[in-house]
Amino acid sequence: MSNTLSIPELFKKYKIKATPQRIAIYEMLRGTKQHPSAEMIYKTLENDYPTMSLATVYKTIDILKDAGLIQELKDMTSTGRYDANTTPHPHIICIKCNRVDDLDLDIAFDDELLNKVKEVSGYDVLYSQVYFYGYCPDCRIQA
Repeated sequence: MSNTLSIPELFKKYKIKATPQRIAIYEMLRGTKQHPSAEMIYKTLENDYPTMSLATVYKTIDILKDAGLIQELKDMTSTGRYDANTTPHPHIICIKCNRVDDLDLDIAFDDELLNKVKEVSGYDVLYSQVYFYGYCPDCRIQA
């Protein structure tokens, strides 16, 4: 599994140049369950990497997505958020504050499910993302 390799080793495996900024961006994504946006990543790292630009964050995100090391969470209501957990799993999104959380459900998002969707819909399924929407505990209390 790719998580057993160090980040520089992982980058070498995927032919990604291991710059300090790229390593920091990927390290941040691997170390959080917050599903940050590019802007959130930039703001978190800007003090430690003052020469890093928002463009660098976006370019690194594209490189990491193309390598399959992160996934982009895009739904109809929010900007892209990023997750280093690339195994298929559902997310829940707060419709007030846009908080995104993983849902640890005992549901298999596997080939059997994708084949069933293909059979029922006629679509050639490339990937899937499942979202649930509601109010997070903090926003529910405020409502």
